[in-house]
Amino acid sequence: MSATTSSSYTGDIVDLSLIDELGPNSPYDCIWQPFVVRSANGKRLIATYGGRLRGKADMGDVLCRVSDDDGQTWWQTQMVFDHHHRLGDQSVAYANSVLYRPPGQSTLWCFAMRCPMHRRDSEDSQLCAAYSADDGGSWVPVEITNHHASPLITCAGIVQHGDRYLLPVHRNTLRRDPCGDRRQFVLESRNLLEWSLAGYVPFPEAGPCFVHEGGLAAAADGSLSMVMRSAAYSGDARAMEPPVAYRSESQDGGRTWTPAEAQGALHNTVAKGAFAILGDGREIYVYSDGVAWERPGLSYVVRPVGGVWSEPRPFYDGGNRNSYATLIEDPATPGLIEAVWDSSHNADCRRTQIRFGRLRLG
Repeated sequence: MSATTSSSYTGDIVDLSLIDELGPNSPYDCIWQPFVVRSANGKRLIATYGGRLRGKADMGDVLCRVSDDDGQTWWQTQMVFDHHHRLGDQSVAYANSVLYRPPGQSTLWCFAMRCPMHRRDSEDSQLCAAYSADDGGSWVPVEITNHHASPLITCAGIVQHGDRYLLPVHRNTLRRDPCGDRRQFVLESRNLLEWSLAGYVPFPEAGPCFVHEGGLAAAADGSLSMVMRSAAYSGDARAMEPPVAYRSESQDGGRTWTPAEAQGALHNTVAKGAFAILGDGREIYVYSDGVAWERPGLSYVVRPVGGVWSEPRPFYDGGNRNSYATLIEDPATPGLIEAVWDSSHNADCRRTQIRFGRLRLG
């Protein structure tokens, strides 16, 4: 169990605590990409995150910790997906967990990527899942069916739209194949076990751009918005100029999307930004500051309904590295955001800690 951190920092985050940190004898060389959700009764917080195996770019195991005291302390790690468990005669590893609890249900789902172990990176991945019937205390892997014939990369949460569940994913086959591509798309399901293609996000009208790791959110009128990390379509994946996130909209439940459009007010330098639409219609975007791949502190901007984005404010900066925040709004307290992100001990290292904190919007 880990205690609340007392290290100094700047930013609007409160109730800061440490979910986990990398120990000297860890089998992993980093921990990263966390996700958080509340139990059905609201009394437990559940967080999952990745443990990267040494020698791999972005894959390993998916770990879980829970808190029964509103995020002050986090109990011992449980394994969601373990690379030691073979898939038949194949060795596999995992990455990028996405937690989801369907409204009105107690069962908790964890979706992730399952990657062949012989690969150094996770670009050739399949969708996999596990569920928990005891609020993250134990996990049961379950085989799912994906009718869309494409490798995929998970990163952002599921949104329910009518009787369908929507999951934003992307692929990056261009990285290893000169005839491949880099595309953002959305999968759909009516039961969380069987998935198919909902629709692709078209490239910007100016030409191909690597838009990916899109955060999906639904407005009260049923429209969907997705804000995506951006990079040049070329192999060096440099930041766009200007370095901004891209956005796409859907009015038909994710089947068709507008061409991705640069968002001048949303900073992005090749790093996932957390995007959400709150219960009162406000939008929030949390992002890594700095130049491409630096990822020092986290900042955020807020936009009221029908308004413009606010000036940036500090979210969290402890003189270290921070990235890949995910957000949930406390349904009992409008404007109270609960967040997790990967962090570190100092500015010379990254992804050695997983943090939790709250942001209270006026």
